[in-house]
Amino acid sequence: MTENKAPLWLSAAAACVGTLMASVFGFIIVSALQAALGGDAAALMGDAWRPDAGQYGIAPMVWATLVLSLSALSLAWCLSLGCACFMHGLAPRWAARALGAAIRFMTAVPTVVYGFVSVFLLVPLVRRSLGGSGLCWLSAGLVLSLQILPAMTLVIDGALRSMEQRTALTAAALGIEPAQSLAWIALPASRRALLSAATLGFGRAVGDTLIPTMLAGNAVQYARTPLQAMRTLAAHIGLITSTDVTGQAYHSLFAAGGLLLLFSAAASLTVRRLKAQKEKCA
Repeated sequence: MTENKAPLWLSAAAACVGTLMASVFGFIIVSALQAALGGDAAALMGDAWRPDAGQYGIAPMVWATLVLSLSALSLAWCLSLGCACFMHGLAPRWAARALGAAIRFMTAVPTVVYGFVSVFLLVPLVRRSLGGSGLCWLSAGLVLSLQILPAMTLVIDGALRSMEQRTALTAAALGIEPAQSLAWIALPASRRALLSAATLGFGRAVGDTLIPTMLAGNAVQYARTPLQAMRTLAAHIGLITSTDVTGQAYHSLFAAGGLLLLFSAAASLTVRRLKAQKEKCA
């Protein structure tokens, strides 16, 4: 028997893409290590960002990145799960189709549109209702959760759709209602998809640049309340690279890039570890 082999051009393209990604990751890791091992690690992980005073601490940005990403992920994951369940057994067919079409349309909306509209609609609303400037953790978190929601919903929706196709006849033969089948069969069997959706959402939230830059206020501080401004690592990279700055400020870019890569890799490895443990238990 002859084995099915991928075409030569496809293998070459995959090798090129893999090499390119490895070179990018290698550059980020090496640059981050050079910045950390060059005697600047303590200064880079300080609490103050005052370039005029020679202070380039990015610790508040690390805090802002984590709290903004996790808060946006928590809201978006719950909403994504609710939307997916609404489309599978909890809504009339026409409503499910309308919601699915709206979510697919949202995936085509550029991120800058979310930010631009929010600057003129959400920020003034937050300012009038809750006080402050409106450019804060709350505004950025709400819009960021809306921005990552469609991709997470589609991942969960695909998993539930595949599970329903395999179990629909059996559930109907047993007299199980669609909502009961969703709660007792489809959702428990789609735990991997739920974890994958959370990982995807976290990765997109951590790496998003425009929403934090436009809505979070860009103040380098430890935001303690949702109405305080903050600056994330991704926003910091975008702001610094857009200015003519040299020296220690650019070292902070490499450290920020390395930390973003570390966060994404840690989330992916954690999910893989959980999956492996569940497979062993099963």
